Amino acid sequence: MDELTQILRHAAEQAAAYRRSLSERPVARPVDHAALRAAFSAPLDRLGADPRTVIDELVAAADPGLVASAGPRFFGFVVGGALPAATAADILTTGWDQNAFNAVLSPAAVAAEEAAGARLKELLRIPATASVGFVTGGQAANTAGLAAARQHLFAEAGWDVGRKGLGGAPRLRVVAGAERHATVDRSLRLLGLGTDCLQPVRADERGALDVEDLRRVLAADPDALTIVCAQAGNVNTGACDDLRAVCDLTHARGGWVHVDGAFGLWAAASPATRHLVDGAELADSWACDGHKWLNVPYDCGYAFCSRPAVHAEALSYSASYLTRAEATPAGGADYTAESSRRARGFATWAALRELGRNGVAELVDRCCALARRFADGLSTAGFDVVNDVTLNQVLVGFGSDARTDAVVQAVQEDGTCWVGATTWRGRRLMRISVSGHATTEADVDRSVEAMVRQAQGLRRSLT
Repeated sequence: MDELTQILRHAAEQAAAYRRSLSERPVARPVDHAALRAAFSAPLDRLGADPRTVIDELVAAADPGLVASAGPRFFGFVVGGALPAATAADILTTGWDQNAFNAVLSPAAVAAEEAAGARLKELLRIPATASVGFVTGGQAANTAGLAAARQHLFAEAGWDVGRKGLGGAPRLRVVAGAERHATVDRSLRLLGLGTDCLQPVRADERGALDVEDLRRVLAADPDALTIVCAQAGNVNTGACDDLRAVCDLTHARGGWVHVDGAFGLWAAASPATRHLVDGAELADSWACDGHKWLNVPYDCGYAFCSRPAVHAEALSYSASYLTRAEATPAGGADYTAESSRRARGFATWAALRELGRNGVAELVDRCCALARRFADGLSTAGFDVVNDVTLNQVLVGFGSDARTDAVVQAVQEDGTCWVGATTWRGRRLMRISVSGHATTEADVDRSVEAMVRQAQGLRRSLT
């Protein structure tokens, strides 16, 4: 066996051994950060080291600081663990070492993105004519969608923002719900629009955008160039905006609708939850994550746009040394803000092939059912589930804010599972996100038992 085969096999065996350990491995452990940094801080040798030795040293150094976010009991940050086929495809992607800039640098990478993108549009009920950019995640997808919106609206007003910039440009406002995801604000900063252009809309009792307040905000400045940022999946409650009403109201005034659907847009893939995102197909741009509910490896997100030419005009570039394959349409880097691009389409293609249409729907349905199982178990134990569990998000209170934070910390330190905390409507709450393909009812029950045990232990210690 040649040396390259040996080292790649050894690395794959180490990765597989880690994956096999996830069901019983503590999800997170207290970390000695100084020791962790020290383990990576050996001086750079003059002659270097044998590749197998390097891999062994890397495994030993990293292990104490690895979080089992790919495992069945990680319920933080809406993270899904990567599927087997997607993981293997990503290993191949690294081995192939392709730059997915365009179909000259990697015809296969661009073809995989085109095929996977077409399937994604079918699942998410996005028009088949929309463009798809394979980006790093929801942040990059929001930025791409808002860049296209900015490009289009200024062009409609006779202003070439790509050439003239924003100085002297017509006024543009961005209307978004009070409970929008913070990446929307950062996208506005990155695009030079700034957050002062934001006009907030009240959220209803679920955390979704209040349609009547949207009507009021739009009517207050009817002539303004307008982008409305809607949301499929409130990051705390999972609530989805009334996307049909948002699109109808916005388009009646010539505005652009961007849907931040990092995880909630996957509701379209299941007949049981599709009604939650009814009307999403009417929007102008969409952002979605693959490393959430599709369970592909980090990093992977999707930026869709109903106007491919505008999408490319906002983000693409050309130079004398760049060549394009004959008769190939825009694609690859044309729809992203990256030139040196990981070939993310391979893992997405593999995940879709492994799951199939029914498998994606079943994954969404099962995660929603497991979220309700969490809510039922914790409510039965006497704790306060404060949101209507319509998707995969559960918010739980354990009494005072201080007690809730203490329970979350105790659960994290226990290692049975991992959850985070959030503030919603002025109250500290445990936030449970169920997104992984490997999670079972037994994992939920085991996690509920740990949460109840830690909460009861804290109650006894404080009495």
